This record gives sequence, C-alpha cells and structure tokens, in this order.
Amino acid sequence: MTTITFILNKKNKIEKKNVTAKNGETILDVALKNNIYIEHACEKSCVCTTCHCIIKKGFLSLSTPSEKEEDTLDKAWGIQENSRLSCQAKIGNKNITVEIPQYSLNYSNKSS
Repeated sequence: MTTITFILNKKNKIEKKNVTAKNGETILDVALKNNIYIEHACEKSCVCTTCHCIIKKGFLSLSTPSEKEEDTLDKAWGIQENSRLSCQAKIGNKNITVEIPQYSLNYSNKSS
C-alpha cells in the first residue's frame, strides 16, 4: 500500500489528509473513496481540467501521462511542471504528496 498525502486548499486554509492507495488506482478514485472531493466535470474522460492537481512529492512514481492528458493539461489554470490530471495519474509504489488547487479553469472551490 502507498500513502497519499493530500494538501487541500479550502477557504484559504490548508488542510492535509493522509490516505492509503493500491498500486494502479488513480489519484481521483482514491480521493473520492476517502471523501476528498475533487471536481471532475468530464466524469474522468480526460477532456476537462477540473481535476488538475500538483504533485509535490513522488511525481516520477506515477504512471506516464498519455499524449491526450498532456494536451488537455496544457489548458489547465496554474499548470506547473509537476501537474497531472488526477483522473489519469495512476499510483505507483512510492508515497506521494498531492496538492489540490483551490481554483481550476472553470471551477472555484470557495464553498468547500
């Protein structure tokens, strides 16, 4: 089992939550299973950027992004070198730290 530390930006407060994940699960599926809500407007089909996340630790242990994910991610607000779509990034065998930004291109997480 792998540990994922989620860094959540809620109402301008930072919260951290540690959860466990199985190799091969997506970051989004792990989050939802653990009551961590990440917007996913396209229902995990890799056509929006609302599930954009920033990998603070363990980026190279994740699955390699597809060309489609990279093309979609180019449209994300606040993209960084270590950005991924949480619906596409599959967990490897190392612990990771994932930041969920407060804002995305078409969604603001002000009420969470």
